[in-house]
This record gives sequence, C-alpha cells and structure tokens, in this order.
Amino acid sequence: MTLFVLASASPARLGVLRNAGVEPVVRVSGVDEDALTAELGDNPDPEEVVVTLARAKAEAVLGEFDDAVVVGCDSMLSIGGLLHGKPHTVDVARRRWAAMAGRSGDLLTGHAVVRVRGGEVVATAAECSSTTIHFAEPRPVDLEAYLASGEPLSVAGAFTLDGLGGWFIDRIEGDPSSVIGIGLPLVRRLLTDVGTSLAEIWA
Repeated sequence: MTLFVLASASPARLGVLRNAGVEPVVRVSGVDEDALTAELGDNPDPEEVVVTLARAKAEAVLGEFDDAVVVGCDSMLSIGGLLHGKPHTVDVARRRWAAMAGRSGDLLTGHAVVRVRGGEVVATAAECSSTTIHFAEPRPVDLEAYLASGEPLSVAGAFTLDGLGGWFIDRIEGDPSSVIGIGLPLVRRLLTDVGTSLAEIWA
C-alpha cells in the first residue's frame, strides 16, 4: 500500500477520504495563504490562486517522506467577481452572507498530487475543480444562529455543504466532495497522472 499524505488540517477533507477508504497521514503545511496570494499580483486568475496554494501546501511537507503520494488542496468561493477564502470573524462572515444569499457562486478547489519515491519528486499533477453553489436566503434569526455556531468562520466562502450550512444550500451543480474540500473524481484522475492507482491507497 502506498502512503497517502494529506497536507491539510481540514477535518472535512479527512472525513471525505476516510469515508472513501483512505486513511491518510495528516501533515499541516503551515503555508501563509494570504502572503502567497499577494505574490500573485492584483488580479490573479481565480483558478491559478487555488492551484498555486494547493501546490504550495503539498510541497511544504514533501521533505518528511521517502515514498508517498502527497495531496494538497485549497478552496475559495468566486461570487460577484470576487474571490473569498475563510472569513475568520463573524462580521466578515455576515457580510459574505449578505452578498451570497439568494445568489449563485462557484466554489473553486485546487488540487495538487505529488508522487515521492526515494525522497525525490518523480511526478506532479495539479488541477482545479469548480462547482456552482445556489444559495438560499436564510432568515435573519437562522443566519445569526449559524454565525454564532462558529462553523462558517474557518471554511471557504463561509459555508459548508456537509454541516449546518447545508440547510442554506438550495442545490449544487458539480462534485459534492469537492465542495466539502477534496474532489474524489479529480484526485482519482490526478493519481493516475502520477502513476498511482486507487488500489495502492485504499486501506
């Protein structure tokens, strides 16, 4: 079995992988997302942003492993021409929901898969998945309760599909696992690109 390394602190990504038969080794990259995004300039391509961040997260932990597949991910919501990551505070999350309610946005998730053998990188593949999210209009009392829960503060776009935020998603167009944080169909294809099969990583 090939060691599968998840370069992410996200419990949602870990849950998706475990439910899909993979027990990853978790290593948190410590990448400064804001600083790296700033380096891309004033108007970077949204897909370039999430793929660059995903690649940086995977590369940050490579040195710990001699033989492994390392996966990095990053998600942001594109809505109204703006790209949104984690809000971190209730005030920012409230403003995000004021802009999102009753509208649609694209949840972009960058994925980077790196194959390491003998302590050397032998193959890399990276790509972005995009899923359209159609948001409901939460009643103010419900939105305030959601904000008070803390859940939307540490997730891209200030919402979840698989948690409390799922009440406020009318529908999606695309891959639900990608919205949760790691797109299984895309990771499967990227694993193939780096010469690894699902049979090698399934626990």
